[in-house]
Amino acid sequence: MRKSGETRFWLVKSEPDVFAFEQLLKAPKQTTCWDGVRNFSARNFLRDGMKKG
Repeated sequence: MRKSGETRFWLVKSEPDVFAFEQLLKAPKQTTCWDGVRNFSARNFLRDGMKKG
């Protein structure tokens, strides 16, 4: 069980044929929009559980 205030770490990735790491390196400011989460529970968990850090 997760303790209150415990730090979480996330690895968010895509398949290389969909969005390669090289594409991220070439993107402006090395950021991009991530979309395509079709599972509502997963989407809500990502939206509510992740914060910019």
